[in-house]
Amino acid sequence: MADSSRTSDVGRRDRLLASATVALRDHADVLGPLGARFAEKGFELYLVGGSVRDALLGRLADDLDFTTDARPADVQKLLSGWVDHQWDTGIDFGTISAVWRGKQIEITTFRADQYDRVSRNPLVTFGSTLEDDLVRRDFTVNAMAVRLGADGSQEFVDPLGGLDALLDGVLDTPGAPETSFGDDPLRMLRAARFAAQLGFTLLPRVFSAITEMADQIDRITVERVAVELDKLILGEFAVDGIEVMCETGLASRILPEIPAMKLEIDEHHQHKDVYWHSLTVLQQAIDLEDGDPDLVLRWAALLHDIGKPDTKRNEPGGGVSFHHHEVVGAKMVRKRLRALKFPKKLTDDIAQLVFLHLRFHGYGKGQWTDSAVRRYATDAGDLLPRLHKLVRADCTTRNKRRAAALQATYDDLEQRIARIEEQEDLARVRPDLDGNAIMELLGIPAGPEVGQAWKFLKELRLDRGPMDRDDAERELLAWWASRRSQ
Repeated sequence: MADSSRTSDVGRRDRLLASATVALRDHADVLGPLGARFAEKGFELYLVGGSVRDALLGRLADDLDFTTDARPADVQKLLSGWVDHQWDTGIDFGTISAVWRGKQIEITTFRADQYDRVSRNPLVTFGSTLEDDLVRRDFTVNAMAVRLGADGSQEFVDPLGGLDALLDGVLDTPGAPETSFGDDPLRMLRAARFAAQLGFTLLPRVFSAITEMADQIDRITVERVAVELDKLILGEFAVDGIEVMCETGLASRILPEIPAMKLEIDEHHQHKDVYWHSLTVLQQAIDLEDGDPDLVLRWAALLHDIGKPDTKRNEPGGGVSFHHHEVVGAKMVRKRLRALKFPKKLTDDIAQLVFLHLRFHGYGKGQWTDSAVRRYATDAGDLLPRLHKLVRADCTTRNKRRAAALQATYDDLEQRIARIEEQEDLARVRPDLDGNAIMELLGIPAGPEVGQAWKFLKELRLDRGPMDRDDAERELLAWWASRRSQ
């Protein structure tokens, strides 16, 4: 049995190495000439880090990371005249970046950094060996390299067991995790991110170190945290990443609203834990994506119920209610995402989806008027396709009959929206008279009254649908007369 297991491991190892060979062959046009240029001048050059990991996984992209014993000034000279463009914004950290035929290249001199343990900024020290460089990296799966020879040869280098970790699907640090995370606390959040991207689990010693040191994440700027969070939630295994953050205590420091959803089940066991419900909704939203990962949809799915803890009420008879949790939740989303310095448009879109996600449940069995359907669609605007997915993902009942009924009801709502869309341009609902026509008809100058008249006409348009000009003018004049008589 043990022999069979070893044979299986050897087979898996060989398949990964074969996958890497194919991936590297696809980039031979840059790897071969670049390796030869460095070797010709007596320097070593290695493909390194995430590029090697992704090559082994068969998904190497056009962003390539290298390390070398050449100093930055030498790297600049070697690239000059060969790459399309190069820049030195990272030169203080030993990095020169370049573009060659659409491929992004980053070449960093061997480093053997030390950290000040206050910020995450390293005291940059150039190293003399590849081993010095690899041991300072975050995780062993990112501490593998491929030596590029003068003749185009490639030699796999793995002194820290990164391939074994990749085979086992685990995240481990090259040295003691406490040292690694003390040097750079962002690595703790990167562990959660890699769990989300790769589906890997954390070794117990890594998990324990993060749990003990979670408060150190406070040393990291919110901008860097936000970047990692976006990468995490866009991962194929985003739910796993969220769980790592919550179980280690990282989420309590940077997204406390998520672990706060871990409500106790009520005494009659009728209420689902909001945290697990939200993770289910996130996964179901991911399953409904029909293209690239949707950052707005995923954040909205995860955060759609964060207003529930603050609105929870125990009702007579043992029930539980969360009145207006969508309103409270939208405000909480704005506050948290602004604190993380998310872009305004992204914050607004996520908050609006959270605000609207519950409205469908007033649809009943289709009792909404066409006016209500118009308002639902126009309030969502260009978020409507995402709102459709969010509402469908929010159905997590285990009662198959009820789930089927909810989906059928939403099918009906979508069909009604589509029918009205055929007759009206719901994406651009505007009053039947513009501002100039309003001023001319009412004989008033530009000012607040024009805006009030415009709003009246838009509400009328939503209630009745398109109107001809005569009807719109008649209604506006009647409204204006009633205002004047008050």
